[in-house]
Formats: sequence, structure tokens, C-alpha cells
Amino acid sequence: MTTTARPPVRRAGALRLASCLVAAALLLVAAMAASVMFGSMHTSAGDVLDVLSGDAGEHVTTVVESRYPRTLLGVLVGVCLAVCGTLMQGITRNPLAEPGLLGVNTGAAAGVVTATAFLGATGAASAMWWALPGALVAGLLVHAIGFSGASASPVRLVLAGAVLTAVLMAYVQAITLSRPQTFDDYRYWVVGALGGRDYEVLWTVLPFAGVGLLIAVLVAPGLNALALGDESATSLGANPALTRAFGWGAAVLLAAAATAAAGPIAFVGLAVPHVVRGLVGADHRGQIALAVLVGPTLLLVADVVGRVLLRPQELMVGVVTAFVGAPALLVTLRRTRHAL
Repeated sequence: MTTTARPPVRRAGALRLASCLVAAALLLVAAMAASVMFGSMHTSAGDVLDVLSGDAGEHVTTVVESRYPRTLLGVLVGVCLAVCGTLMQGITRNPLAEPGLLGVNTGAAAGVVTATAFLGATGAASAMWWALPGALVAGLLVHAIGFSGASASPVRLVLAGAVLTAVLMAYVQAITLSRPQTFDDYRYWVVGALGGRDYEVLWTVLPFAGVGLLIAVLVAPGLNALALGDESATSLGANPALTRAFGWGAAVLLAAAATAAAGPIAFVGLAVPHVVRGLVGADHRGQIALAVLVGPTLLLVADVVGRVLLRPQELMVGVVTAFVGAPALLVTLRRTRHAL
């Protein structure tokens, strides 16, 4: 009886993926611990341990416990943005694809502005309820335009996103410039932040994020086939149209959940897919698995930096992500140019 040995290349790839997942998981745990420990008010590791054991004072307990929902929301938003960017770049075969480019962020912004200007919505909770349908409608509209008719293509999808983004941004600017109160409420949401949110925001967007993540895992093999071209994908038994539709639906759900919960946070959805692709290669299954860990790590690190950099003031995480993520992306691109 003969046995077939596993190909050395495949075995080495699996080992590399496992190593990257373990390292990324450890970094995520460290980032979550830092998010609970550090903030605009100084606390130490001993304070956090005292809170966990019930020996801390009331003030320290309140401060540390207020960081729990912020940390969990950072994990959820980071996962959503990273996986969304991975899906979008795989579907469009465009390394610049991310939620902001394809209309989802501006759709959420249009929903927030409309509700604030005409329906009297105020606060983060109200903004979330209107950002979510705005992002969903914009994402579905871009898909309908980009993949309809005989000329359907990823390029047309990107163009549709650019056109819709321009139109909705003009609408947002017209409303905010003509209504000062609307602008005052909108400008706090549009920067992107994790602070000021509670568990209600987390539980509200969690079902959308969960469904989107599940679909992303299921379509990952189809995205691998899609990367070879439609004809090759069809010959391998994949359905390119169905893969794009479900993949895009998952990306829209993830982007809508993240944007509704924390506002439009740039760069995470663009940078993380490049980082994970450089580490584990072209297999979308490995990319999505690693993106689930790398995305929240990047976002939490950016949030911690924003909290301690100008203490006792805070710098919004949406501002910090570009400063934290850009060097990491540039280093990864230089070291793994052959893998991209």
C-alpha cells in the first residue's frame, strides 16, 4: 500500500498561515489589553487587575469599565473593515478598492445628514440607525449599476462607486453648508471614533456583521477561482456572477455595520488586505482568517495612540489610522512586492 505525501509547498503554506495566525492573535490580545489599560486618564496594569478582582475604588472601576464597550466595538469594527476591504479587492481585482471608494461611506453620511437635517436625529445612537440603511442602499445601488447589463465588469463597479460617491458627497455638502446645526452634529460623526458608544450600539450592528462575516467565509473559495478570470472560474465549477453577488452583499453588510457604529474610518479596509496578502499569499481563505485578527489590532492600536497622545484630550481614531497604518503598508509593500 502506498501513501500520498502532502506536497511540501502546500505544507509550508499551511505552516506559514498557522504561524501568522498565532502571532496575530497574540498581538490582538495585547492590543485589547492596552485598550483597557490606557486612556485619557492614567491607569496601570495593577488598577485593571484590581478592577477585575473587585478590589479597586469606585472611580477607577468606572473608568476602566467604561473602556470595555469601546474595546469590543473596536474589535468588531476592525474585523468588519478588514474583511470588507479583502472582499472588495478580491471581487474587483482592484488593489485600491475599499468602502470609501465604492460609495458605502458616503451612503452612510447621506443617511446621517438627512436624518439630522430633516428628522431631528441627534447623537451617536440616532446617527447609527440612519447610517446603516444609507450604507446598505448605496452599496446595493453600486452593485446594481456595476453588474447589470452586458457591459458588467469590476471596472464598471468602481466607476459606479465613484459616481455615486461624488453625487452623495455633493448632497452632504449642500445640506451641511446650508444648515449650521446639521454641520455641527455631522462633523463629530464623520471623523470616525470609538468613544461615546455603549453596548447598545455593539449589539445593534453585531447581527449584520455576523451575517456578513459568515458569507465572506463561504465565498472565499469562489474568490480564489474568480482571481483566475471568469472563464477559468467557470471551468473550475464556480459561478462568477453568484460569487460576486454574495461577496458584494457581505462586503456591504460589513461596511455598513462598521460605518454605522463608528463613522467612516479610512485606511483600515485599504491597508489590511495588502498586509495579509503579503503574509499568506493569494488564498482568500487565509487572507480573511488573518484579516479578522490584523484589522482590529490596527484599529485598537490607533485608538490607544489617539487617547494617550494628547492626554487628557483625545484624537479621533479616524485621524490616527492613516498615521499608524501608512508606514505598516509601505513597509509591507516594499518587503513583499512579489506577492502582491
